[in-house]
Amino acid sequence: MEKKEIVEEEDEQEIPDLQPMEEDVIEEIEMILQYRFRNKMLLAQAFTQSSFNNPFKKAGKSYERLEFVGDSVLGCLMARELFSSYEDLPPGQLTLLRAANVDTERLARIAIKSNFHRFLRHNAPQLEWQIKEFMEGINQYPIHSNGLLDPPKALANIVESVIGAIFIDSNSSLEIVWKTFKKLADPLISLDTLGKHPVSELYELCQKNKMNVNFEKDTWTKSMTVKVFINGNLYGSGTYGHKKEIAQNRAAKAALDRLRMILQKAQIGRILSIRGRCFLGPRHIYEAYDDEQIWVERQRLRNKFWLQ
Repeated sequence: MEKKEIVEEEDEQEIPDLQPMEEDVIEEIEMILQYRFRNKMLLAQAFTQSSFNNPFKKAGKSYERLEFVGDSVLGCLMARELFSSYEDLPPGQLTLLRAANVDTERLARIAIKSNFHRFLRHNAPQLEWQIKEFMEGINQYPIHSNGLLDPPKALANIVESVIGAIFIDSNSSLEIVWKTFKKLADPLISLDTLGKHPVSELYELCQKNKMNVNFEKDTWTKSMTVKVFINGNLYGSGTYGHKKEIAQNRAAKAALDRLRMILQKAQIGRILSIRGRCFLGPRHIYEAYDDEQIWVERQRLRNKFWLQ
C-alpha cells in the first residue's frame, strides 16, 4: 500500500501546470518579436490567461506574474525615453506622454497590430466579441481614441506579459526589452500626436468662453447614457453598455463637436459683419466692403464652408 501511494504522488507531481505551445506558433511569435527565447515556457506563459485550462483540467500558470513585471519595466523604460527626448518638458506633460504610450488602449492597439490576439490562450467566450468590437472601433481613431473606445484589458496584458517574459529571459536586459518594445510600438505618441481627453477639452473650451457645463446620467435608459448641458441647453449625449466613463467621454465628444461648430459659425458671422454688410440668399451673395483684407478673408471662408 505504501509503495502504491508513493507512485500516485509521483504521478501527480508530473502533471504540468502549463501547457507548452506548438513549435510553429512559438517560431511565429518569435519572428514578430525578433527575439528568440531560451526558455520557451516563459513565452507560453505570457500568452496564457487565467481562464485557460490545460488538458489535465488543472488550474495552472497564467500571464499575471509576467504582466506585473512587464508593467513596471515599461513604465521605467518609457520614463527614461521621454526624459532624454524632451529635455525641457515639465513633469506634467511627461506624465501625459508616458500614459498615452503605455495605457490600456495603446497597448491593446499594439497587441492587435502585432497579431498577438491570435495566440492568446483563454476560455472566455465574451473576449472574442470584445476584441472584434475593439478592432472595428480603432479604424475610426488611427492613433488613440482618448477614452471613446473600450479596449479589452486582456490585450494590454499580453503586451505587458511578453515584455516581462523578455526581461526575465534576457537576464533583465533593459536594452533588449526596449529594442523589442520600440519596434512593436512604432511610432511612439509624441507631443505632436498627443490628443486631449474630450472631457478635459470640453471644460477648457467652456471656461474660455465663460460657459457652464454639466453632465447628467440618464436614469431612464437600460444602457449607461450621459447627457451634456451647456448653459442649461442639451449639447450632446453618449451611451455605452454599463460603463459611465466611456458614455461620459462620448457625450463630451458630441458636445465638443456641436459647440465648436456653433462657435465657428459665430466667428464667421463676426468676420463678415466687420466694415461691411452681407445678405445671404440662395446662390447669391451681396456685400459691400471697404477693406480689401476683409474681402479676401470672406472669399476664403466662402470657399471653405460653401456659404450660400
